[in-house]
Amino acid sequence: MSTLEIKDLYASVETKEGRKQILKGASLTVNSGETHAIMGPNGSGKSTLAYTLAGHPKYIVDSGQALLDGEDLLKMTADERAHAGLFLAMQYPVEVPGVSMTNFLRTAKTEIDGKAPAIRSWTKDLNESMKRLRMDPKFATRSVNEGFSGGEKKRAEVLQLELLKPKFAVLDETDSGLDVDALRIVSEGVNRAKENTGLGILMVTHYTRILRYIKPDIVHVFANGRFIKTGGPELADELEESGYDQYLPEGSDSESALA
Repeated sequence: MSTLEIKDLYASVETKEGRKQILKGASLTVNSGETHAIMGPNGSGKSTLAYTLAGHPKYIVDSGQALLDGEDLLKMTADERAHAGLFLAMQYPVEVPGVSMTNFLRTAKTEIDGKAPAIRSWTKDLNESMKRLRMDPKFATRSVNEGFSGGEKKRAEVLQLELLKPKFAVLDETDSGLDVDALRIVSEGVNRAKENTGLGILMVTHYTRILRYIKPDIVHVFANGRFIKTGGPELADELEESGYDQYLPEGSDSESALA
């Protein structure tokens, strides 16, 4: 059993207008095998939370802690956080020209495990994972995400998740840009990872459609830089029906919250 604890986390980002605080006391505990859905309006800080946990240099931690099995992630470099068992599936996966998917994945696996996987077993695992994700075998020789469609990029993220076997995965709007078939395939991959390894999941999303495939144990409303309401799966249905306006500062709405 592993635990990810976020304790009273405050974080800022540098903007053209100066430093702006985005996270304002976020606190959350996630255990192995739990799926937490984090929902909220645009501009509320959901992605900031994801990237702060992952160690993106753009985000500055002002105070608070993020502990994985008692070790402070915020004192680690991004690669050390990956070694500790944290994985981030990005909303907009980047292209890496000149680096093949197979080399990227095997290098990442070697770094995470501290030793290179045996070629025969690695090739078998890679091919089986790609087959389950309906990925053409030719993708293994292509540059990372280069020329991939939105759905193909998200499948490649889940391919990493299946092969690297982290303790906790932060899924930053993994459902964005996916059609129904791709959403189902990606969701099945996430569910497999959870079933096979006891993965803990923090799933950032605006919409309930992915929650039909990846069933959350707990749903949180995130607004104005912190968690403001927690409930069961029924909370997601409530949000779909009533929207986020009730959780926003007076005078604003969910469409203008990002402005």
